[in-house]
Amino acid sequence: MRLMNYSRSVGFGVVIALAACTSTSASKAAAPAAATPATPGPGAQAPASPQAPLREPDVIYVPTPDYVVEAMLKMANVTASDVVYDLGSGDGRIPITAAQKYGARAVGIDINPQRIKEATENLAKAGVGDKVKFLNQDLFETDLSEATVITLYLLPSLNQKLMPKLKQLKPGTRIVSHSFDMGTAWPPEKTEDVKGRVIYYWTIK
Repeated sequence: MRLMNYSRSVGFGVVIALAACTSTSASKAAAPAAATPATPGPGAQAPASPQAPLREPDVIYVPTPDYVVEAMLKMANVTASDVVYDLGSGDGRIPITAAQKYGARAVGIDINPQRIKEATENLAKAGVGDKVKFLNQDLFETDLSEATVITLYLLPSLNQKLMPKLKQLKPGTRIVSHSFDMGTAWPPEKTEDVKGRVIYYWTIK
């Protein structure tokens, strides 16, 4: 729910250093044998690989005002049977509102782990944890096939980059974008001015 640049966040490198200590003795015969590291048994699990780095965000985080959130969900005619995907979910207000007010299931996608942390904290207070989840992913790579509603607050260039992915969604999927359209190649079906902020609406045919 932000003007977010969909690019992924930073990755975390993990470095494990192993140091071995040896001691010398005047009498080599008396020196204890060096300890041999234990070999993991057949059932041992290998250490987890570090998380792959995500891209830097494509846009800065700008929260969508609550009155615009309400207007976007209303324009999309969200119901309890919907699955709402918010691309660039920021602090999680669109998915949480979709679940609280309409009973929808919702998924927030954000490339920035700090935004995911904030959204998860907000979700814990909202009482709809059974209906909402937040994923630290690149929205250009996320599987959106489950969505029946997509919400966006990106930039025109990012909307247009997403167009091929969005047009592959199942017929009837509704898309609502805050402030930015898809360009002349895909005119919106409806627009609405909400206290000076424009929202745009499309339906996948």
